[in-house]
This record gives sequence, structure tokens and C-alpha cells, in this order.
Amino acid sequence: MPVPVPRQRAIPAVESGQAQAVSHGGPLKEEAHRSATAGGATGATLTLLLIEDDPAGSPIVPDLLDASGKPVRVRTARNLTEAGRLLTDDVHCILLDLALPAPGNAEGDDELAVLKHVLELAPRHAVLALTASGDAERGAEAVRVGAQDYLFRDELDGRLLSRAIRYAVERKRSDTAERRLAEGRLRAQENRRLERGLLPTPLLEGSSLRFAARYRPGRSRALLGGDFYDAVRTPDGTVHAMIGDVCGHGPDEAALGVELRIAWRALTLAGLCGDELLGTLQQVLEHERADEEIFATLCTVDIAPDGRSAGLCLAGHPAPLLARPGRTAKLLPYDKNGPALGLLPGARWPRMQVELGAEWSLMLYTDGLIEGRVGTGGERLGQDGMVDLVRRQLSEGLRGEELLRAAVSEVRDLNGGELTDDVAVVLLDRAP
Repeated sequence: MPVPVPRQRAIPAVESGQAQAVSHGGPLKEEAHRSATAGGATGATLTLLLIEDDPAGSPIVPDLLDASGKPVRVRTARNLTEAGRLLTDDVHCILLDLALPAPGNAEGDDELAVLKHVLELAPRHAVLALTASGDAERGAEAVRVGAQDYLFRDELDGRLLSRAIRYAVERKRSDTAERRLAEGRLRAQENRRLERGLLPTPLLEGSSLRFAARYRPGRSRALLGGDFYDAVRTPDGTVHAMIGDVCGHGPDEAALGVELRIAWRALTLAGLCGDELLGTLQQVLEHERADEEIFATLCTVDIAPDGRSAGLCLAGHPAPLLARPGRTAKLLPYDKNGPALGLLPGARWPRMQVELGAEWSLMLYTDGLIEGRVGTGGERLGQDGMVDLVRRQLSEGLRGEELLRAAVSEVRDLNGGELTDDVAVVLLDRAP
């Protein structure tokens, strides 16, 4: 007959900080001792579940005291079925006789079957293994399997057992905290790998254009925000690039940005561009967004195979910055800007033709780069401030990745600290 599994609350007493422990002899750190002492001050009574075939015959049980000198509350169970009923959320520690029979171990071929059964029944509780005197090998194996410590049945006294219980509870609490920390780190690493995998890898093989990008999400400890960008080269030699911004900064906005980027790449490789491409992207956004108020701005450019001209479409997005040798860097025309995606059903986005020349740098960016503050007066950097900043850095000879790194870093410094909005910047260069 299977042993019933008792209902337990999400955080049992052994994990909630109610358990007490004393600092004695190295295994416990001073911090653990302070934590245990503080727990004892709350008045919580230490509770022991003793699983032994004849618990009444053990003279040490009535003499157990906790760290504050109060009697330890003892519950007794003669078998695992009784233990299952008595194992409630206020039990701090289990003292288990390893000589007890375990279900499914009638032949006795597994000396630790009863311990394994208890560990499965109570994975979040401290367990002390009780074995025969001189059987240290079995006790050590019990610790290896999952018990916090082992004790010899014939050598116990009340003081030794009281201290062992407090040590076991504190060790279990520490092990649980370390496990949760390790699990948290693993989840964070997996999330970072996932987010890193969602960042784009431009498909520009065969193009003479140089590509650089800089990306800083506004969310703390995140790699991905609501900003997105991409660049691909189609078989006819045209280089297509885009940058966009989903309103908001949370994981839902980041996920929507990834969906729009992937949709843009697929549609571009399928031959769509300009108004037809943006109209289809708007349909994708309308179907995928969680709220009708969610919208996205977008800037797309398609650079001719000879690299001397480009088509530009703006959907509520800041105009790119064009820099050419011997000329002052300036923003491209903004007068034919269309609405952001998701705002107006049936909207149109005119495509503007732009002459680039033989040598140029084209910088696409999101509004996180221009909305940072300047000084303590609350004034924002704005597009004019960003243009002046980049002009100066270009005059200092900065190019490519170095230029983007310096630009984002200076904007951050002007803001007086980390930028709260996502920032994405893409730079395309053509040199003769």
C-alpha cells in the first residue's frame, strides 16, 4: 500500500527562517549562527519527527532542548505510513532509524531504501539518519544519498542530539538557499542564451558595405528590449536595412520586436519593399500585439546594388543621419514620414529616393539615443544634439563600431547614468 503524501505549504518551516541553529565548530558560518539566533527569538518551537519502530523506548527524546533552552516538540511515528500523516509544514527535522523496513524492499537488498523513501516524501526537510554504533560506513553513505548527518543509536544523549538537530536544520536551509541560487543563475544563463540567440545576424554576404550595430536594452539585466534591427542582401545585390521600436520596455514588447524583425526579413527576402512591406508588417503587429494601444515605429532603407542611392520609408520613426566626406553630416528628409505601425488602418508609407554618392556613412537609430537628458535641467539631447555629437566624433576620425560605441557612451554620460529607454543604432558605410 503506498504511503500517503501529506499536503505541504509552499515554504515549510525548514526553509522559512524559523529553524534555529548554533555556531559550533567550523561547519556553520557566523552568519548562519546569527540567523538561527534571530529565528529563536521569534518564539517558534523546534519540531522533530522521530521515525522509529519503538520510539517510546528511546530515553533521550524527552530531554531535547532547542537553542534557547526550550523543550523540542517531538512527534513519533512507528512506520512510514504514520510518518506521512505526521509530516506537516511545521516539522523542522526528521530523525530516521535506518533499520526500518521500506515499501518495495522486502528482500532487504537496499540498506538505505527507507532513507530514500523519506527523502522522496520530504524533499525540503532536514533528515538525520540513525544507525547502529560502529556502522560509520552506512552512516556516511546515508549522508551521500541526501541526509544532513548520521548518528549512532547507542551513543546518543540529549545534548548531542539537540545540537545535531539544529545543525541539520541549518545545513538544510543553507543547501536549499544554495540550490535556489544555482537554479536562479541557470535560468538567468538560459534566458541570456535565448535572448542572445534572438538578436539578428545580418545577411550581407557579397556586399561591399560595412555594417556595425550597437544595442542596449533599457530593462535591467536584460539583453533584449523592444528595439529591433536587421540587414539583408537580396539576390539582385540590393542591401536592405531596418530599425524599429515597439512602444514599452517589457518582455512582451521585446517578443513583439523579435516577431516584427523576423517577419521583415522573411518579407524582404520574398521581394516585398516599401509600402507593401510596411502594410504587411502592420497586419502582423495587429495580430500579435497584446493590446490595441501597442504600436511600433520603423525605418527601412533599400540601398541600390551600386551603393550610390537608396529608398527610404519612415513609419513614425526618426530620420537617419547621412555623413559624407567634405560635407556636413545631416538628417535625411522627414517630410514624407508615415504613421507608426498599428495606429491607422489602411495607412500608407511613401518611399523617398535618396542620393548617397560614392562614399558615405548612414546611421539608423531609435529614439532612446536622442531622448536622454543633458545636465540637471531636464533638457533632452534631441536630434540636433545627437547630430552635433556625431559630427564632432566623425571629425575626430571615429568610424564604424568605434563611432557607435563612443556615441552611445557619450549620450549615457550626458544623461548622468544609464539610459532608461532601449537604444539601438545601426551604421552602414561605403568606401570607394
